[in-house]
Amino acid sequence: MTTIATTRRVDLALLVLRVVTGIIFVAHGGQKFFVYGMQGVTAAFGGMGIPLPGVTGPLVAAVELLGGLALIFGLLTRLAGLGLAITMLGAILMVHLPKGFFAPEGLEFPFALFGAAVALALAGAGSYSADAAVASRRGAGTRRD
Repeated sequence: MTTIATTRRVDLALLVLRVVTGIIFVAHGGQKFFVYGMQGVTAAFGGMGIPLPGVTGPLVAAVELLGGLALIFGLLTRLAGLGLAITMLGAILMVHLPKGFFAPEGLEFPFALFGAAVALALAGAGSYSADAAVASRRGAGTRRD
């Protein structure tokens, strides 16, 4: 396999990982905003014992919705990945860890999302992204930033 073919496959893999992970986060953030509402999210976070639920609930909803959209488009991917990884780490430690590993209440699903978000924060968006388009316009020539 040539280097160019390997690079294209990695870029395609990053695209798939970004879009699928982004869709999941957009769905969860959208659910918090448009189904439960901020009052419902705040009440739920308070009921789970999450500190400052009036701040953390809306903040998590915004990070999930906006961060998910950023992943889908590959815009500010490293920053979005970092924010989403932090929210998933909080969810794991404050809610899911005491409930064991397996879904539906255990840490299995948020742990997978944490891994995907960390991978994107480390690797960046790849060539098929708004980040790459911005970098090429600026003449930066960086492929994954």
